[in-house]
Amino acid sequence: MRRVNKKQTLSEISEIVDTYCVDCLLKKHFRNDYGKRYAHSFCINKCTVGEKLKTMGEKLI
Repeated sequence: MRRVNKKQTLSEISEIVDTYCVDCLLKKHFRNDYGKRYAHSFCINKCTVGEKLKTMGEKLI
């Protein structure tokens, strides 16, 4: 089993969030039209970037 480098993984997650999520138009649209909870749920469950982040985060556990 490969050992996970936590610092490197956290750095990669931060880079992905800064690149794709900070100014995301879909997140902004869903938050304005449907609320914070729906936007967050969309990001985690339906967005390809969110799914990747979720997978990366599970490696840290």
